[in-house]
Amino acid sequence: MNSLEQQLTTLAKAAVKALYGLDATDAQIQLQKTRPEFEGNITLVVFPFVKLARKAPQAVGDEIGNWLLVNGEGLVAKFNAVQGFLNLSISDAFWVNQLQAIDADETYGRFERPSEKAFPFREGEGVGSPLMMVEYSSPNTNKPLHLGHVRNNLLGYSIAKIQEANGWKVVKTNIVNDRGIHICKSMLAWLKFGNGETPESSGKKGDHLIGDYYVRFDKEYKAQIAELMAAGKDEETAKREAPLMLEAQEMLRKWEANDPEVRALWAKMNEWVYAGFDETYKRMGVSFDKIYYESNTYLEGKSEVEKGLASGAFYRREDGSVWADLTKDGLDEKLLLRSDGTSVYMTQDIGTAKLRFQDYPIDKMVYVVGNEQEYHFKVLSILLDRLGFPFGKELVHFSYGMVELPNGKMKSREGTVVDADDLMDKMVADAREISKDKVHTLRSFPEGDKNTLQGITEAEADEIARKVGLGALKYFILKVDPRKNMLFNPAESIDFNGNTGPFIQYTYARIQSVLRKSYSPKDGLAAERSYSEAVLQPSGRSLEDKELALIQRLTEYPAAVRTAGEDFSPAVICNYAYALACDFNSFYHDLSILNEPDESKRALRLLLARNVAKVLQSAMALLGIEMPERM
Repeated sequence: MNSLEQQLTTLAKAAVKALYGLDATDAQIQLQKTRPEFEGNITLVVFPFVKLARKAPQAVGDEIGNWLLVNGEGLVAKFNAVQGFLNLSISDAFWVNQLQAIDADETYGRFERPSEKAFPFREGEGVGSPLMMVEYSSPNTNKPLHLGHVRNNLLGYSIAKIQEANGWKVVKTNIVNDRGIHICKSMLAWLKFGNGETPESSGKKGDHLIGDYYVRFDKEYKAQIAELMAAGKDEETAKREAPLMLEAQEMLRKWEANDPEVRALWAKMNEWVYAGFDETYKRMGVSFDKIYYESNTYLEGKSEVEKGLASGAFYRREDGSVWADLTKDGLDEKLLLRSDGTSVYMTQDIGTAKLRFQDYPIDKMVYVVGNEQEYHFKVLSILLDRLGFPFGKELVHFSYGMVELPNGKMKSREGTVVDADDLMDKMVADAREISKDKVHTLRSFPEGDKNTLQGITEAEADEIARKVGLGALKYFILKVDPRKNMLFNPAESIDFNGNTGPFIQYTYARIQSVLRKSYSPKDGLAAERSYSEAVLQPSGRSLEDKELALIQRLTEYPAAVRTAGEDFSPAVICNYAYALACDFNSFYHDLSILNEPDESKRALRLLLARNVAKVLQSAMALLGIEMPERM
């Protein structure tokens, strides 16, 4: 459907041509929301045409306004011109038509391709959907996912869904960090202290079991450091010479040399972790189209580093380590291969990037990684460019802030993280407890208008609690500007009032309750679909202010989706969904729907309710949030 801005732009060009003989450009047609102190919905700035017309701004505004009244096909109901600003009041008929168009559009809020701002198409392109790869999660196989991973996964998945709505073909990808010294620490601790413990024998998820041994390594390692320091070693020497660390380093060298025993242990323990990860991902509601493993990509990276060494792009130091000198780029020197030949994260990322661009025709590569890695991705971009990869300078690091707790930062080695599985358990349990003993009534709904959970089975109640608990978690994480650090507070997230996921879910469930009551089982869908037809009947009235405000908010949804895509910000969708839910609650509080005697009014309000629910469900789906039909 053509937006109000599109229609007014076309009409304004026609008006300027007819009145002043000017072929105006899109850039000259400046439209903005009317300021609240003036009457109107949208304002046309007339200053660009004053010089050509050789008239005062007020006269130009009046002339264009009158032309639009006569020739605007009923779009403009009235106008007022104030010092070069033409404030236009749009007709009720237009808004009703917009509502009906939204109702008929099954893909409302989705675009066929990205905007030019999001992706500057090169000549000859623009047909079909360009491809964006979004990398997120990037877990280590020595520990389970924690709260920091939760924000990463929720942001990555939501960004992918938002970009799909903006017309991109999206490949969701994950790089699993399944090798390195940290992995060897867990493996070594299990060998020394595990006594053959397995997920089956312990009853633990595999990722939790391996994480316990990562913590155990750190505990034993610190004890060895303390012993060495008590014997007269300084701290740095003690850390370097602790037997456990030396053994872990030797295990890494054996792994890279394909030692069969070390590789077999590594494969077994990683399989335990993968099974645990899959369970957590499924419950969190995130997924991937392609998973890469560092154990497969680091050799590609080492090969590229060796090529760079041969070409002079990098250099080797006396100890055998390989480095990149980035001082001319305003950075420092970066290690690429250790003196023993083992690789580092940067080596792996070079190899992973190469393989990805071999596997897919990527137009935009986006890394969803925390802001503590900003330096890393600056270096990666430079190194890829230096190695001759054309995509090097085009990589996008979506840098997001950290999740903080009231008692400080999380530390995996010390076992002080908020575990993702435990967090989801708590959120669902809290939602179940809240709904178990009371009937929810939002303050914004009329007294006595209750939406109860009476008559549903325990299984249905559990499913509602799952959706509400996880919806509360996801919304609380995603509503914050992703580039900012955030303080996580579970109690605030599950409040049924205010800017929370449950508040929006409840609004949706309330609408579903109204719609279920609006037609008899005999008529069913046929009666529901008659809303749009009934609205077409002349009612001889103007739209109520709350009706008009709600329709206008609905028409803003595509713009919110577009902005969220261009800014890579799920928070834009959260803000929109919350504003729409608030507008509906205000509308519902002041205006009757089911008890409205006028058929046309009742039909319009039911149509409004149905499309608010439709858009809320669409918006929340972009956040990965499910909407319960009852609460």
